[in-house]
Amino acid sequence: METVTFFETLWLARIPILKGIGVTVSISVLAILVGTILGIGVGLALTYGNKPLRWLVRGYTDFIRGTPVLVLVLASYYVLGTVGIDLGPFQAGVLALAVFCSSHVGEIVRGALQSIPKGQTEAAKAIGLTFPQTFAYVLGPQALRQVLPAWVNTAAEMVKASTLLSIIGVAELLLRTQELISRTFMSLEFYFFAGFLYFVVNYGIERFGRYVERKTSIPS
Repeated sequence: METVTFFETLWLARIPILKGIGVTVSISVLAILVGTILGIGVGLALTYGNKPLRWLVRGYTDFIRGTPVLVLVLASYYVLGTVGIDLGPFQAGVLALAVFCSSHVGEIVRGALQSIPKGQTEAAKAIGLTFPQTFAYVLGPQALRQVLPAWVNTAAEMVKASTLLSIIGVAELLLRTQELISRTFMSLEFYFFAGFLYFVVNYGIERFGRYVERKTSIPS
């Protein structure tokens, strides 16, 4: 009887849940995309930048990696507002997660690029390739194969970190779930269901990573 009641309640609450999962996916996708783009820049700077640039980017990376995501979320929403940068909860959440993601992706990219023999870069220079061409045709494809597994883990972490945005009022899946629990008192059922939805999203990311990994693998 309780199971029937839960599914009836779940059906009635389908719109808030769908909106919540939509916000979670939107924030996660934006944070992963922006964080990946920034992270590639960070990785290139750490690997090929001059010494002052490497020091600056290294300080940024170490500081962000050592800062809890929750602190970044609160800083993006409250601290930036005190200096005249007024971001809404959604924008502040995307910014915080993207910055955190960029520091991790930067380290992943740096490690992948540094593992490529220097002789390949020198050979690309010898045939007249510019650095952007060298990265696009020589370094990037090789680094991508090494980056993918760790990138998938980072992307999954961003989805899980999105749950912290409820503290600044972002109506993502966890906040919607908590609102439903406060009205129905079905805490165990709805938390399990929310956990299942997060699993589905992360499983989708994992399958996407596997797909890209197969497409970029070298045929044996």
